[in-house]
Amino acid sequence: MPRRAISDPTEEQPSAAPFLPEQLTLPALKEAAGSCRGCHLYRDATQTVFGAGKRSARVVLVGEQPGNEEDQKGRPFVGPAGKILDRALEDAGVDRDEAYVTNVVKHFKFERRGKLRIHKKPNALEIRACLPWLAAELEVLKPRVLVCLGATAAQALLGRTFSVMAQRGKVIPTPLAEYAVATVHPSSILRQQTSEEREKALHDLIADLRVVAQLLDRP
Repeated sequence: MPRRAISDPTEEQPSAAPFLPEQLTLPALKEAAGSCRGCHLYRDATQTVFGAGKRSARVVLVGEQPGNEEDQKGRPFVGPAGKILDRALEDAGVDRDEAYVTNVVKHFKFERRGKLRIHKKPNALEIRACLPWLAAELEVLKPRVLVCLGATAAQALLGRTFSVMAQRGKVIPTPLAEYAVATVHPSSILRQQTSEEREKALHDLIADLRVVAQLLDRP
């Protein structure tokens, strides 16, 4: 049950905070998030897409929002970008079983083009409204390494002026985890124009994730 109800999730200061459960556990959070009306995005999305992974995960990877396939299946990073991420993690030496994957925003925001639903970047109000879920996940998980995938996640968690391209692959101090690393979102690789550009972008993503592997190997 939510801590309290709000009358209108489209008010000037929408927030998911009233819908958080009293007991912060991953199962309780996931169940409560399924009924979140903290902002208007729930109206068009198929379902809430909460994070996935073990409570014992030592690394948390945070993206922007679920895509079309994630929205339909109800699990994060199961579409084309998720396949890229899985390959990059494996090549970097990060055990996928040690990872918890989630997003800043838990509902799919899109615009319709015919029968297609095209990803639309969440705005600052929507991001702020959904952050209590991510904050609760991090509070429960207490990860050793926090990985921000893309600018939306990095700026939401590491500061609005954070530049992924300037600081990617570097170890960033944060109170949210023992270590933090930012890199590009795997979907950016799919947007490259040529196979050579895609291969180079994947190589760079793997290099950033190797930094994560090294941090996980530290005693």
